[in-house]
Amino acid sequence: MTNVTLITGDGIGPEIAEAARRCVDATGAAINWEICEAGVDVMASQGTPLPQATIDSIKKNQLALKAPITTPVGTGFRSINVHLRQEFDLYACLRPCKSYKGVRSRYSDIDLVLVRENTEDLYAGIEFEKGKDDTAELIDWLNKHSKKQIRQDSGISIKPISVFGAQRIVQYAFDYARKMARKKVTCVHKANIMKYTDGLWLEVSRQVAAKNSDIEFEDHIVDNMCMQLVQKPELYDVLVLPNLYGDILSDLCAGLVGGLGVAPGANIGENAAIFEATHGSAPKYKGLNKVNPVALILSGVLMLRHLGNDAHADKLEKAVAAVIAEGKDVTYDMKESRNDPTAVGTQEMADAIIKKMKIA
Repeated sequence: MTNVTLITGDGIGPEIAEAARRCVDATGAAINWEICEAGVDVMASQGTPLPQATIDSIKKNQLALKAPITTPVGTGFRSINVHLRQEFDLYACLRPCKSYKGVRSRYSDIDLVLVRENTEDLYAGIEFEKGKDDTAELIDWLNKHSKKQIRQDSGISIKPISVFGAQRIVQYAFDYARKMARKKVTCVHKANIMKYTDGLWLEVSRQVAAKNSDIEFEDHIVDNMCMQLVQKPELYDVLVLPNLYGDILSDLCAGLVGGLGVAPGANIGENAAIFEATHGSAPKYKGLNKVNPVALILSGVLMLRHLGNDAHADKLEKAVAAVIAEGKDVTYDMKESRNDPTAVGTQEMADAIIKKMKIA
């Protein structure tokens, strides 16, 4: 029996967490779920969006499946997702983007995996607010030591990229490619402009690639990579990216396969792993039993593979693919018309997936 922390999140989180839990259980995998809270809903009752009990549960179990959590834009508390990645040093963000028959998209046969560094870069959370004394002190120092002058009314974010951080994520990408029998790793960067950060990233990536010469390696500037993915995504396999580019391009690649509704994710470190859908909490749909649960269910598939339960993972993924391909028991967003009255709810789609597994 494996203990797993199930973080129910907020907005649509509790609904899709329940759907995903039922689907994982239906595979026959021996999972003992510990239900925990995080997000805006628990903020009101406990005064924090991330209770200590939730952190303690993840520390104990070293494994979590997490439903979406709202991140306020511009104000309010910082991202819980970022906090968890930094708290547990979940340095590798894994985001597969795979075509499933029946999902509407301009593309077919996409099978990409993005490996995103999760702890450094502009998402490290090292920020200085406009108008604060320490910000003014930093600006004065920078203006003294740089030819470029920063305006006094600026806010500042710091972009750290280390040799250590780059080495371990690029090696992770090669290890993943080798384990999954993939053929190529592509390093994404902006080293032509940011020579001391992205330049370091590229330099280290090439050094790691030289020690993993059994797998093809190349690099692309990030803006060119965006164009390449839109024009000829079939040329790419595993992409390894710094934090910010990884966040942006993972959504781009999700768009290639039909959207965030079918985009799972994993955040993996040495001592813990958290699996999550890449979409948001969609609070306007809260409690309506309407939204697509597939992304979190597929995140459950990633979790099962992480545990070495490939048979259970294959069983669940095949059932998800079959329900989507059939197109009958799917949520409104997966219908040809979003107003199709035959669309089913969140739990009903989960029921259909479970039924497929029983038939198989």
